[in-house]
Amino acid sequence: METNRSRRSFLKTSAIAGAAYIAGPPAFAASLRGAAIVVGAGAFGGWSALQLLRKGAKVTLLDAWGPGNSRASSGGETRVIRATYGPEEIYTKMAARALQMWQENEQRWNVKLFFRTGVLWMVGKDDSYERAALPLLKEAGVSFEKLSTTDCTKRWPQINFENISWSIYEPDSGYLAARRGCEAVLNAFLKEGGQYQQAQVTPGPIASKSMQGISINPGEILKADHYVFACGPWLGKVFPFLAPVITPTRQEVFFFGTAAGDPRFTEAQLPVWIDNGKPLFYGIPGNHWRGFKIADDKRGPVIDPTTAERQISDEGLAAARAYLRLRFPAMACAPLVESRVCQYENSTDNNFILDRHPEAENVWIVGGGSGHGFKHGPAMGEMVSDAVLDVKAPPAEMGLGRLLKRNSN
Repeated sequence: METNRSRRSFLKTSAIAGAAYIAGPPAFAASLRGAAIVVGAGAFGGWSALQLLRKGAKVTLLDAWGPGNSRASSGGETRVIRATYGPEEIYTKMAARALQMWQENEQRWNVKLFFRTGVLWMVGKDDSYERAALPLLKEAGVSFEKLSTTDCTKRWPQINFENISWSIYEPDSGYLAARRGCEAVLNAFLKEGGQYQQAQVTPGPIASKSMQGISINPGEILKADHYVFACGPWLGKVFPFLAPVITPTRQEVFFFGTAAGDPRFTEAQLPVWIDNGKPLFYGIPGNHWRGFKIADDKRGPVIDPTTAERQISDEGLAAARAYLRLRFPAMACAPLVESRVCQYENSTDNNFILDRHPEAENVWIVGGGSGHGFKHGPAMGEMVSDAVLDVKAPPAEMGLGRLLKRNSN
Protein backbone atom coordinates (compact mmCIF):
# COMPACT_ATOMS: atom_id res chain seq x y z
CA MET A 1 0.00 0.00 0.00
CA GLU A 2 1.26 3.44 -0.89
CA THR A 3 2.15 5.52 2.16
CA ASN A 4 1.18 9.19 2.54
CA ARG A 5 4.85 10.07 2.49
CA SER A 6 5.52 8.23 -0.77
CA ARG A 7 2.35 9.70 -2.30
CA ARG A 8 3.59 13.21 -1.47
CA SER A 9 6.93 12.32 -3.08
CA PHE A 10 5.16 11.18 -6.23
CA LEU A 11 3.03 14.31 -6.35
CA LYS A 12 6.09 16.51 -5.90
CA THR A 13 7.87 14.69 -8.69
CA SER A 14 4.88 15.07 -10.99
CA ALA A 15 4.72 18.81 -10.35
CA ILE A 16 8.38 19.14 -11.28
CA ALA A 17 8.28 16.84 -14.27
CA GLY A 18 5.07 18.17 -15.80
CA ALA A 19 5.00 16.10 -18.95
CA ALA A 20 5.33 12.79 -17.17
CA TYR A 21 2.75 11.44 -14.81
CA ILE A 22 2.99 9.74 -11.45
CA ALA A 23 2.46 6.09 -10.68
CA GLY A 24 -1.14 5.50 -9.65
CA PRO A 25 -3.98 8.01 -9.35
CA PRO A 26 -4.69 10.75 -10.04
CA ALA A 27 -4.39 9.99 -13.74
CA PHE A 28 -2.49 12.43 -15.88
CA ALA A 29 -4.48 14.26 -18.54
CA ALA A 30 -2.35 13.46 -21.56
CA SER A 31 -2.11 15.78 -24.52
CA LEU A 32 -3.20 14.87 -28.02
CA ARG A 33 0.26 13.42 -28.70
CA GLY A 34 0.65 11.90 -25.24
CA ALA A 35 3.42 12.35 -22.70
CA ALA A 36 7.08 11.63 -23.40
CA ILE A 37 10.15 11.36 -21.21
CA VAL A 38 13.53 11.93 -22.84
CA VAL A 39 16.59 10.77 -20.94
CA GLY A 40 19.76 12.65 -21.90
CA ALA A 41 20.06 16.35 -22.77
CA GLY A 42 22.93 16.16 -25.25
CA ALA A 43 22.71 16.82 -28.99
CA PHE A 44 20.43 13.87 -29.73
CA GLY A 45 18.30 14.00 -26.58
CA GLY A 46 17.88 17.76 -26.36
CA TRP A 47 16.81 18.13 -29.97
CA SER A 48 14.52 15.08 -29.70
CA ALA A 49 12.79 16.62 -26.69
CA LEU A 50 12.38 19.97 -28.45
CA GLN A 51 11.01 18.40 -31.64
CA LEU A 52 8.57 16.20 -29.69
CA LEU A 53 7.36 19.28 -27.83
CA ARG A 54 6.89 21.24 -31.05
CA LYS A 55 4.83 18.39 -32.48
CA GLY A 56 2.35 18.44 -29.63
CA ALA A 57 3.67 16.01 -27.03
CA LYS A 58 4.05 16.88 -23.36
CA VAL A 59 7.73 16.35 -22.68
CA THR A 60 9.99 15.97 -19.69
CA LEU A 61 13.75 16.06 -20.30
CA LEU A 62 16.06 14.45 -17.74
CA ASP A 63 19.85 14.49 -17.46
CA ALA A 64 22.19 13.35 -14.70
CA TRP A 65 24.62 16.30 -14.94
CA GLY A 66 23.06 18.82 -17.32
CA PRO A 67 23.26 19.62 -21.05
CA GLY A 68 26.79 19.87 -22.45
CA ASN A 69 28.40 18.90 -19.14
CA SER A 70 32.07 17.94 -19.02
CA ARG A 71 31.37 14.19 -18.91
CA ALA A 72 29.05 14.26 -21.90
CA SER A 73 29.92 13.46 -25.51
CA SER A 74 28.19 16.75 -26.42
CA GLY A 75 30.36 18.79 -24.02
CA GLY A 76 33.28 21.03 -24.88
CA GLU A 77 33.43 24.21 -26.92
CA THR A 78 33.14 23.31 -30.60
CA ARG A 79 32.20 20.66 -33.15
CA VAL A 80 32.74 20.43 -36.90
CA ILE A 81 29.76 20.52 -39.25
CA ARG A 82 30.41 19.27 -42.78
CA ALA A 83 28.59 17.17 -45.35
CA THR A 84 31.37 15.09 -46.94
CA TYR A 85 30.51 11.50 -46.01
CA GLY A 86 31.84 9.40 -48.86
CA PRO A 87 29.16 7.04 -50.18
CA GLU A 88 26.95 7.44 -47.08
CA GLU A 89 24.10 9.41 -48.58
CA ILE A 90 22.00 9.44 -45.43
CA TYR A 91 24.57 11.47 -43.47
CA THR A 92 25.21 13.94 -46.28
CA LYS A 93 21.49 14.68 -46.46
CA MET A 94 21.18 14.80 -42.67
CA ALA A 95 24.10 17.24 -42.41
CA ALA A 96 22.54 19.52 -45.02
CA ARG A 97 19.19 19.44 -43.22
CA ALA A 98 20.81 19.90 -39.80
CA LEU A 99 22.79 22.95 -40.95
CA GLN A 100 19.58 24.54 -42.20
CA MET A 101 17.94 23.88 -38.82
CA TRP A 102 20.90 25.16 -36.80
CA GLN A 103 20.80 28.41 -38.74
CA GLU A 104 17.02 28.79 -38.54
CA ASN A 105 16.99 28.24 -34.80
CA GLU A 106 19.95 30.45 -33.97
CA GLN A 107 18.09 33.30 -35.71
CA ARG A 108 14.92 32.37 -33.85
CA TRP A 109 16.77 32.39 -30.51
CA ASN A 110 19.13 35.28 -31.31
CA VAL A 111 22.20 33.30 -30.17
CA LYS A 112 25.29 32.57 -32.25
CA LEU A 113 25.77 28.83 -32.70
CA PHE A 114 27.10 28.32 -36.23
CA PHE A 115 30.38 29.77 -37.51
CA ARG A 116 30.78 29.72 -41.27
CA THR A 117 34.51 29.20 -41.76
CA GLY A 118 34.35 26.70 -44.59
CA VAL A 119 35.60 23.13 -44.23
CA LEU A 120 38.60 21.75 -46.11
CA TRP A 121 38.64 17.97 -46.52
CA MET A 122 42.14 16.85 -47.51
CA VAL A 123 42.31 13.64 -49.53
CA GLY A 124 45.01 11.00 -49.07
CA LYS A 125 46.35 8.48 -51.58
CA ASP A 126 43.14 6.45 -51.70
CA ASP A 127 40.46 8.87 -52.87
CA SER A 128 37.58 6.42 -53.39
CA TYR A 129 35.73 7.77 -50.33
CA GLU A 130 35.88 11.35 -51.54
CA ARG A 131 35.02 10.53 -55.15
CA ALA A 132 31.91 8.77 -53.92
CA ALA A 133 30.99 11.90 -51.95
CA LEU A 134 31.00 14.36 -54.85
CA PRO A 135 27.73 13.37 -56.59
CA LEU A 136 25.97 13.07 -53.23
CA LEU A 137 27.07 16.57 -52.20
CA LYS A 138 25.71 17.90 -55.47
CA GLU A 139 22.43 16.01 -55.09
CA ALA A 140 21.98 17.34 -51.53
CA GLY A 141 22.53 20.93 -52.71
CA VAL A 142 25.76 21.37 -50.74
CA SER A 143 28.15 23.95 -52.19
CA PHE A 144 31.64 22.57 -52.73
CA GLU A 145 34.81 22.99 -54.74
CA LYS A 146 37.14 20.23 -55.92
CA LEU A 147 40.62 21.71 -55.49
CA SER A 148 44.00 20.52 -56.69
CA THR A 149 46.96 20.56 -54.34
CA THR A 150 48.32 23.54 -56.26
CA ASP A 151 45.04 25.40 -55.75
CA CYS A 152 45.13 24.63 -52.03
CA THR A 153 48.74 25.72 -51.61
CA LYS A 154 48.00 29.07 -53.23
CA ARG A 155 44.92 29.62 -51.09
CA TRP A 156 46.34 28.37 -47.78
CA PRO A 157 50.14 28.62 -47.87
CA GLN A 158 50.32 28.03 -44.10
CA ILE A 159 49.44 24.36 -44.73
CA ASN A 160 51.97 21.82 -46.01
CA PHE A 161 50.02 19.67 -48.47
CA GLU A 162 52.62 16.91 -48.65
CA ASN A 163 50.99 13.52 -49.41
CA ILE A 164 47.65 15.20 -50.15
CA SER A 165 46.17 14.25 -53.55
CA TRP A 166 43.42 16.87 -53.77
CA SER A 167 40.77 18.41 -51.53
CA ILE A 168 37.06 19.10 -51.16
CA TYR A 169 36.20 22.56 -49.88
CA GLU A 170 32.72 23.23 -48.49
CA PRO A 171 32.50 27.05 -48.23
CA ASP A 172 29.17 27.09 -46.37
CA SER A 173 30.20 24.63 -43.65
CA GLY A 174 32.19 25.36 -40.49
CA TYR A 175 31.84 24.70 -36.79
CA LEU A 176 29.20 24.78 -34.07
CA ALA A 177 29.34 25.99 -30.48
CA ALA A 178 28.77 22.70 -28.64
CA ARG A 179 28.12 23.44 -24.98
CA ARG A 180 26.39 26.70 -25.90
CA GLY A 181 24.24 24.81 -28.40
CA CYS A 182 23.09 22.29 -25.79
CA GLU A 183 22.21 25.13 -23.44
CA ALA A 184 20.35 27.03 -26.18
CA VAL A 185 18.25 23.98 -27.00
CA LEU A 186 17.38 23.51 -23.32
CA ASN A 187 16.44 27.19 -22.94
CA ALA A 188 14.19 26.99 -26.00
CA PHE A 189 12.65 23.77 -24.74
CA LEU A 190 11.80 25.38 -21.40
CA LYS A 191 10.51 28.57 -23.01
CA GLU A 192 8.23 26.59 -25.30
CA GLY A 193 6.67 24.67 -22.43
CA GLY A 194 8.88 21.66 -21.75
CA GLN A 195 9.95 20.54 -18.29
CA TYR A 196 13.53 19.71 -17.27
CA GLN A 197 14.94 18.02 -14.21
CA GLN A 198 18.47 17.00 -13.31
CA ALA A 199 18.21 13.41 -12.13
CA GLN A 200 19.74 9.98 -12.45
CA VAL A 201 17.39 7.60 -14.26
CA THR A 202 16.87 3.87 -13.88
CA PRO A 203 14.60 2.11 -16.39
CA GLY A 204 11.54 0.49 -14.88
CA PRO A 205 10.30 -3.07 -15.39
CA ILE A 206 9.04 -4.23 -18.78
CA ALA A 207 5.78 -6.15 -18.98
CA SER A 208 3.47 -6.89 -21.92
CA LYS A 209 5.97 -5.23 -24.29
CA SER A 210 5.80 -1.96 -22.38
CA MET A 211 8.06 -0.21 -19.90
CA GLN A 212 6.21 0.46 -16.68
CA GLY A 213 7.79 3.79 -15.78
CA ILE A 214 11.25 4.92 -14.72
CA SER A 215 12.87 5.68 -11.38
CA ILE A 216 14.55 9.01 -10.77
CA ASN A 217 16.64 9.45 -7.68
CA PRO A 218 15.70 7.23 -4.68
CA GLY A 219 12.09 6.10 -4.67
CA GLU A 220 10.58 8.50 -7.21
CA ILE A 221 8.75 7.02 -10.19
CA LEU A 222 7.64 8.70 -13.40
CA LYS A 223 5.45 7.29 -16.13
CA ALA A 224 4.75 8.44 -19.68
CA ASP A 225 3.35 7.15 -22.95
CA HIS A 226 6.76 7.23 -24.64
CA TYR A 227 10.33 6.92 -23.36
CA VAL A 228 13.38 8.04 -25.32
CA PHE A 229 16.78 7.03 -24.01
CA ALA A 230 19.50 9.20 -25.57
CA CYS A 231 22.13 8.48 -22.95
CA GLY A 232 25.23 8.64 -25.14
CA PRO A 233 28.15 6.65 -23.73
CA TRP A 234 25.98 5.42 -20.83
CA LEU A 235 23.60 3.45 -23.06
CA GLY A 236 25.45 0.20 -22.38
CA LYS A 237 25.07 0.73 -18.64
CA VAL A 238 21.42 1.70 -18.81
CA PHE A 239 20.64 -1.30 -21.04
CA PRO A 240 23.31 -4.00 -20.53
CA PHE A 241 22.32 -5.83 -23.72
CA LEU A 242 23.74 -2.80 -25.60
CA ALA A 243 27.14 -2.94 -23.89
CA PRO A 244 28.73 -5.11 -26.62
CA VAL A 245 27.55 -2.78 -29.41
CA ILE A 246 28.05 0.67 -27.82
CA THR A 247 31.59 1.46 -26.72
CA PRO A 248 32.77 4.73 -25.11
CA THR A 249 36.38 5.49 -26.04
CA ARG A 250 38.80 8.04 -24.63
CA GLN A 251 39.62 10.89 -27.04
CA GLU A 252 42.15 13.67 -26.51
CA VAL A 253 41.83 17.21 -27.83
CA PHE A 254 44.63 19.80 -27.83
CA PHE A 255 44.63 23.58 -28.18
CA PHE A 256 47.87 25.24 -29.26
CA GLY A 257 48.65 28.92 -28.97
CA THR A 258 49.31 30.98 -32.10
CA ALA A 259 51.87 33.79 -32.24
CA ALA A 260 50.66 37.14 -30.93
CA GLY A 261 48.76 39.06 -33.58
CA ASP A 262 49.23 36.30 -36.20
CA PRO A 263 45.89 35.65 -37.97
CA ARG A 264 47.18 32.88 -40.25
CA PHE A 265 46.03 30.08 -37.96
CA THR A 266 42.72 31.58 -36.93
CA GLU A 267 39.37 31.29 -38.66
CA ALA A 268 40.06 34.66 -40.29
CA GLN A 269 42.44 32.98 -42.75
CA LEU A 270 42.02 29.24 -42.28
CA PRO A 271 38.97 26.96 -42.56
CA VAL A 272 38.09 24.05 -40.36
CA TRP A 273 40.11 21.15 -41.78
CA ILE A 274 40.02 17.37 -41.87
CA ASP A 275 43.04 15.37 -43.05
CA ASN A 276 41.77 11.98 -44.19
CA GLY A 277 45.11 10.28 -43.83
CA LYS A 278 46.28 7.58 -41.46
CA PRO A 279 45.66 8.53 -38.75
CA LEU A 280 42.89 11.02 -39.49
CA PHE A 281 43.46 14.37 -37.78
CA TYR A 282 41.08 17.32 -37.77
CA GLY A 283 41.14 20.83 -36.39
CA ILE A 284 39.24 24.04 -35.76
CA PRO A 285 41.24 27.28 -36.06
CA GLY A 286 40.19 30.15 -33.85
CA ASN A 287 37.78 28.12 -31.77
CA HIS A 288 36.33 30.99 -29.72
CA TRP A 289 39.84 32.31 -29.06
CA ARG A 290 40.71 29.08 -27.20
CA GLY A 291 43.57 28.27 -29.54
CA PHE A 292 44.30 26.10 -32.55
CA LYS A 293 42.24 22.95 -31.91
CA ILE A 294 43.63 19.63 -33.13
CA ALA A 295 42.52 16.06 -32.46
CA ASP A 296 43.27 12.54 -33.63
CA ASP A 297 40.12 10.73 -34.77
CA LYS A 298 41.62 7.30 -34.03
CA ARG A 299 39.58 5.47 -31.40
CA GLY A 300 41.20 5.50 -28.00
CA PRO A 301 40.94 3.00 -25.15
CA VAL A 302 37.58 2.07 -23.65
CA ILE A 303 36.62 4.17 -20.63
CA ASP A 304 33.91 4.59 -18.02
CA PRO A 305 32.58 8.11 -18.76
CA THR A 306 31.41 8.55 -15.17
CA THR A 307 34.65 7.78 -13.33
CA ALA A 308 37.37 8.43 -15.93
CA GLU A 309 40.08 10.94 -15.03
CA ARG A 310 40.29 13.55 -17.77
CA GLN A 311 44.04 14.00 -18.13
CA ILE A 312 45.86 13.92 -21.46
CA SER A 313 48.63 11.42 -22.16
CA ASP A 314 52.24 12.17 -23.07
CA GLU A 315 51.83 9.93 -26.12
CA GLY A 316 48.78 11.80 -27.38
CA LEU A 317 50.47 15.17 -26.99
CA ALA A 318 53.59 13.94 -28.78
CA ALA A 319 51.49 12.65 -31.70
CA ALA A 320 49.67 15.98 -31.97
CA ARG A 321 52.96 17.90 -31.98
CA ALA A 322 54.40 15.60 -34.64
CA TYR A 323 51.36 16.21 -36.81
CA LEU A 324 51.67 19.98 -36.37
CA ARG A 325 55.30 19.84 -37.50
CA LEU A 326 54.25 18.01 -40.66
CA ARG A 327 51.11 19.82 -41.73
CA PHE A 328 51.45 23.26 -40.09
CA PRO A 329 55.21 23.78 -39.83
CA ALA A 330 54.97 27.36 -38.55
CA MET A 331 53.10 25.95 -35.53
CA ALA A 332 55.79 23.37 -34.71
CA CYS A 333 56.90 25.16 -31.53
CA ALA A 334 53.48 26.47 -30.52
CA PRO A 335 52.75 26.08 -26.80
CA LEU A 336 49.95 23.90 -25.53
CA VAL A 337 47.47 26.35 -23.98
CA GLU A 338 44.62 23.99 -23.16
CA SER A 339 43.66 20.34 -23.45
CA ARG A 340 40.62 18.18 -22.96
CA VAL A 341 39.74 14.51 -22.67
CA CYS A 342 36.30 13.64 -23.99
CA GLN A 343 34.88 10.46 -25.47
CA TYR A 344 33.31 9.01 -28.54
CA GLU A 345 30.23 6.84 -28.15
CA ASN A 346 30.85 4.28 -30.87
CA SER A 347 28.44 1.79 -32.34
CA THR A 348 30.24 -1.21 -33.80
CA ASP A 349 29.73 0.05 -37.36
CA ASN A 350 29.88 3.81 -36.49
CA ASN A 351 26.29 4.33 -37.65
CA PHE A 352 23.60 5.95 -35.54
CA ILE A 353 20.93 4.09 -33.59
CA LEU A 354 17.24 5.01 -33.69
CA ASP A 355 15.02 2.07 -32.92
CA ARG A 356 12.56 0.64 -30.43
CA HIS A 357 13.77 -1.37 -27.48
CA PRO A 358 13.46 -5.00 -28.66
CA GLU A 359 11.20 -5.88 -25.69
CA ALA A 360 9.31 -2.60 -25.15
CA GLU A 361 7.30 -0.90 -27.89
CA ASN A 362 7.03 2.37 -25.95
CA VAL A 363 10.80 2.73 -25.51
CA TRP A 364 13.12 4.23 -28.11
CA ILE A 365 16.91 3.98 -28.06
CA VAL A 366 18.84 6.83 -29.68
CA GLY A 367 22.62 6.99 -29.88
CA GLY A 368 25.77 5.74 -31.56
CA GLY A 369 27.07 9.22 -32.31
CA SER A 370 30.51 7.70 -32.97
CA GLY A 371 32.36 11.00 -33.07
CA HIS A 372 30.23 12.55 -35.81
CA GLY A 373 26.84 12.86 -34.13
CA PHE A 374 26.73 16.40 -32.75
CA LYS A 375 26.29 18.19 -36.06
CA HIS A 376 23.28 16.03 -36.88
CA GLY A 377 21.40 16.85 -33.66
CA PRO A 378 18.50 18.86 -35.18
CA ALA A 379 17.93 16.38 -38.01
CA MET A 380 18.17 13.44 -35.61
CA GLY A 381 15.66 15.08 -33.28
CA GLU A 382 13.29 15.48 -36.22
CA MET A 383 13.64 11.78 -37.06
CA VAL A 384 13.19 10.73 -33.44
CA SER A 385 10.01 12.76 -32.98
CA ASP A 386 8.57 11.41 -36.23
CA ALA A 387 9.34 7.84 -35.16
CA VAL A 388 8.02 8.17 -31.61
CA LEU A 389 4.77 9.81 -32.75
CA ASP A 390 4.28 7.35 -35.65
CA VAL A 391 4.62 10.09 -38.25
CA LYS A 392 7.43 8.43 -40.18
CA ALA A 393 9.44 5.27 -39.64
CA PRO A 394 13.14 5.74 -38.84
CA PRO A 395 15.79 4.89 -41.44
CA ALA A 396 16.54 1.18 -41.73
CA GLU A 397 20.25 1.98 -41.47
CA MET A 398 19.71 2.99 -37.83
CA GLY A 399 17.96 -0.20 -36.72
CA LEU A 400 19.31 -2.11 -33.73
CA GLY A 401 18.97 -5.45 -35.48
CA ARG A 402 22.09 -4.91 -37.59
CA LEU A 403 24.24 -4.54 -34.47
CA LEU A 404 22.67 -7.22 -32.31
CA LYS A 405 22.80 -9.74 -35.15
CA ARG A 406 26.46 -9.01 -35.85
CA ASN A 407 27.29 -9.33 -32.16
CA SER A 408 25.55 -12.71 -31.87
CA ASN A 409 27.53 -14.23 -34.75
